[in-house]
Amino acid sequence: MKKTLSIALSFMAAAMALTSCNNSNQKADATATVTRESVELSGAGATFPLPFYNVIFEEFGDVNGDEVAYGGIGSGGGVRNLKDGIVDFCGSDAFLSDEEMLEMPAVVHVPTCMGAVVLAYNLPDVKDLVLSGDVVADIFAGKITTWNDPRIVTLNKDAKLPSDKIIPTYRSDGSGTTFVFTDYLSKVSKEWAETYGCGKSVNFPVGQAAKGNPGVAGVISQTKNSIGYVGSEYAFAQGIDYAALINSNGETVKPTAESISAAASGEIPADTRCSITNSDAKGAYPISTFTWIIIYKEQNYSNRSLTQAQATLDLLNYVISDKAQKMTSAVNYAPLPAKAVELSKANLATVTYDGKTIAQ
Repeated sequence: MKKTLSIALSFMAAAMALTSCNNSNQKADATATVTRESVELSGAGATFPLPFYNVIFEEFGDVNGDEVAYGGIGSGGGVRNLKDGIVDFCGSDAFLSDEEMLEMPAVVHVPTCMGAVVLAYNLPDVKDLVLSGDVVADIFAGKITTWNDPRIVTLNKDAKLPSDKIIPTYRSDGSGTTFVFTDYLSKVSKEWAETYGCGKSVNFPVGQAAKGNPGVAGVISQTKNSIGYVGSEYAFAQGIDYAALINSNGETVKPTAESISAAASGEIPADTRCSITNSDAKGAYPISTFTWIIIYKEQNYSNRSLTQAQATLDLLNYVISDKAQKMTSAVNYAPLPAKAVELSKANLATVTYDGKTIAQ
């Protein structure tokens, strides 16, 4: 249960925050002195960034003394929890649509890192599979059904492709990873866009379902001839092979920190809500994405204290700090571009409690 502070402590914490939170990088020093009473924060949502969050939330707790509990229940579940007012923040790989934002109080999107959705597969005799967007779309639409289909063979002339049936694997839960993947498919295949579209949940016509990125990765690792979309970290962690993709420039690209970062080289809107799939940037991996933490702009809801609101901002400022961003590569993600950090700091500065800007 979250701790309740006295009014006196809340005002004292607010005054102290004026100086202690002025520089998030200084606060990120492990020797920093905590200037307010520690609190417990809770969040839920995307499994895609979970390995990064596990590391960074623990590090934040060591620095600030706050405890952060995060449940990887999928982006859709996280957004529902925020709507219900039962969490301090939610994680989502899909930014909220204009329609979704009309259904809830004003929110702030804070990108936390960048990553890739990969096409992980289980073909013991094929280690360097290459796929194109149109081929991937037709595999998941059930139009390409065997591994030795001529269109796959053309892309992999030296590979020993079996005649076995392809077993597509997709997410069973409402998922930002599904949103990113189907956003990509909708850009590279007009037929996919018109028939199935883009969303956190899509009616895949063929294949088997699994829950969460860990679930999909687990199914693929155990199922010969399977293929599925999964956050790159899960493929790396389980040693699952994943395909190189042909991007919009005709380059064959694998996900790396450099190729993921290249996808974000374009303009980023002020609210940071943007898709970077199928980027036309040179060297860009085509299924790259930001992942976001989303909070309410007005932090006084569900009996939350001012100190909880301050702790939430401390957490997000820590996540986008130089120190935290340098840790992204250690868990196979890519750091945010400078523009995304700049915009996030400006957006966090607009967050209020009882209508008053929270001192940082």
